[in-house]
Amino acid sequence: MASATTDHEILTWEAFGGGALELARLVRDDGFAPSIVLAIARGGLAPAGAVAYALGVKNCCVINVEYYTDVDERLEVPVILPPALNLVDLTNARVLVVDDVADTGETLLLVADQVRRHVADVRTAVLYEKPRSAVRCDYVWRRTTRWIDFPWSASSDVARIPDANR
Repeated sequence: MASATTDHEILTWEAFGGGALELARLVRDDGFAPSIVLAIARGGLAPAGAVAYALGVKNCCVINVEYYTDVDERLEVPVILPPALNLVDLTNARVLVVDDVADTGETLLLVADQVRRHVADVRTAVLYEKPRSAVRCDYVWRRTTRWIDFPWSASSDVARIPDANR
């Protein structure tokens, strides 16, 4: 279940599952049938995979973007990281770009603008959208002003595992 403190919303794995299904329903009910689901790594990997499964879309790809460097700290502008997405592969595709949150919206704006010139149609889907977002996403599960603690990024336990090669 998603719970909230004064400035944070905590998304559980269970609530994420329901949110991803609802996001897929919004896409389906709108009549949009994506031929490709494009995940924005890293935060969009889990939502994109879940939405792709729910929609029965097997063609998935990933674009890597760096923007956030820490909690509410970011680069001046988002940067697409290698390996570059081969946009020729997307020609005439109906692309659903999926991310976890449209906070400033700059990452989604960058990706949608990069893809738009090469595809038949591009739409955006996020679990959360914030009012300050530069992008009004086509499909949104929840709107909030809070910082969201996602289950895949809230814990740093794995990062603390000692590297056996050191």
